[in-house]
Amino acid sequence: MTDRGELPGGKLNRLRVLWREGRCTFGAIATIPSVQTVQVMARSGLDWILIDMEHGPIDVGAAHAMIAATSGTPLVPLVRVAAATPWHAKAPLDLGALGICFPMTTRRADAEAAARAVRYPPEGERFWGPFYAPLRWDISMREYLDRANDEVLAIGTVEHIDALDTVADVVATPGLDLVFIGPGDLATSMGFKGRVEEPAVQSAILKLESTILSSKVLLGGVARNAEQANAMIARGYKALVLGFDWGLLEKGIATALAGIRSAT
Repeated sequence: MTDRGELPGGKLNRLRVLWREGRCTFGAIATIPSVQTVQVMARSGLDWILIDMEHGPIDVGAAHAMIAATSGTPLVPLVRVAAATPWHAKAPLDLGALGICFPMTTRRADAEAAARAVRYPPEGERFWGPFYAPLRWDISMREYLDRANDEVLAIGTVEHIDALDTVADVVATPGLDLVFIGPGDLATSMGFKGRVEEPAVQSAILKLESTILSSKVLLGGVARNAEQANAMIARGYKALVLGFDWGLLEKGIATALAGIRSAT
């Protein structure tokens, strides 16, 4: 990286560089409104974090602090919002997020709204006001405005049974960069309330995978262990969620306690 935080080729968004090299990227979902937690995650080897403003107790002020905590590290800050509107996307982007993840991307109209929400006119409907994003990336306001539409990611989430019939239209949407398959909500929409191991849910995931992989949109998902992650990489996934901050913390504590108990 240069002293201005840029990557080779003049890119700010490291994920775009890694994907062009054909690599899978790894991240975690941050639900705890904690600068300290992000500082640890940013130096853990992850490629990105997804700051959860949809389900986590994270307000705009906390999101700003968490995004700023990634400065000086390779970690790319992304934010998950509650709806595909410019109103939900604008504050995280103006604070320095390089991508927005939108829920329930079930129809082409959802994907179009997502793509337009993260980009300035004429390509989109993002409003002006990036007061802090240029500071996060150490570039001028003018340069940020000139480059933002190319750097920022529009990310959809396919997580409803209805998407089995519509996912081809979703991934044919110009401007959509990545689609996550959301197994928990998908299972719930099928009547299994988060039980992703059900054969019907696994079959639905494979059908969604096949359609997304046949498109130009990158595929993302959730890997619950290393074996599953390696299998998903082999199938063509380019972004894998390796866990939630609270789950990784809980797992680490449980592992430490199990080691102590097994020795006594």
